[in-house]
Amino acid sequence: MNITNIKSMLCLALGLSACGSGPKPFDATGTFEAVEVTVSSEAAGRILSFDVAEGRQVRAHERLGAIDSVQLHLSRLQLMQQVSSVRSNRPDVRTQIAALGEQIVRQQAERVRVQNLLAAGAATQKQLDDIVAAIAVLERQLDAQQSALRKSVSSLDAQSSALEIQIAQAEDRLARCVIASPVDGTVLAKYAEAGELSAVGKPLFKVADLQHMFLRAYLTSGQLAGVRLGQEVAVTADFGGDRRREYRGTVVWISDRSEFTPKSIQTRTDRENLVYAVKIAVENDGYIKIGMYGELRMENE
Repeated sequence: MNITNIKSMLCLALGLSACGSGPKPFDATGTFEAVEVTVSSEAAGRILSFDVAEGRQVRAHERLGAIDSVQLHLSRLQLMQQVSSVRSNRPDVRTQIAALGEQIVRQQAERVRVQNLLAAGAATQKQLDDIVAAIAVLERQLDAQQSALRKSVSSLDAQSSALEIQIAQAEDRLARCVIASPVDGTVLAKYAEAGELSAVGKPLFKVADLQHMFLRAYLTSGQLAGVRLGQEVAVTADFGGDRRREYRGTVVWISDRSEFTPKSIQTRTDRENLVYAVKIAVENDGYIKIGMYGELRMENE
């Protein structure tokens, strides 16, 4: 055997050894995805400002723009003036019945005086009866006035409450004129610009939480028996070529049905070929992108 043949055999052996130490085979493949939220307009009007750009990091409830709210603001001011007017017309029950109350007190004192005079023979029974009748009339007038004032107060309070509800509605509509993201994340797409007219429900931008990604992979029914919620698995992100990164992932969702309609009669092979979707939560270090190819490898516990 010449030296050339020996070198060839050594190279072949080294090549086979390198193949045996390559990356471990994967159990499933899929693509990475994130929770995407399309933020739509909650008010109609011209977009006055819209400080959003694709790729920008935004915080939840951060003010990103505003829709014209002048008319809503004026309506709120008008309602507040109406509330002030209604409250100013609210009667002071105690003040308005005070005069009748004083008259009744005076008549009651007069009744005591006449009763004493009648006992001494210095007054007549008719004088006492007249005073008692006058007191009864005053008390009925007091009751009627109190009833009318209570009804007036209740009516005005109801009007005031109705107006306050309208003010709260106006303030809610004003708050909806502010454009904000409901979640922390990265702006993926922008659908509107400042100066455009917006309608309720019109998409403005799309945001996604790219820090917490998910690998949606598919397992056969045979593999499903070895997977449970909360299980830690190994995830590999494939960047093309030899560029790969390893991540730790957690199984957070397992589909309760196969992706394809099963046949009425299934063989053992058919059952094994059914695929079920699973989602693996992965903490993104900034390299994983939506739609990127990924591999799943289940590890023995």
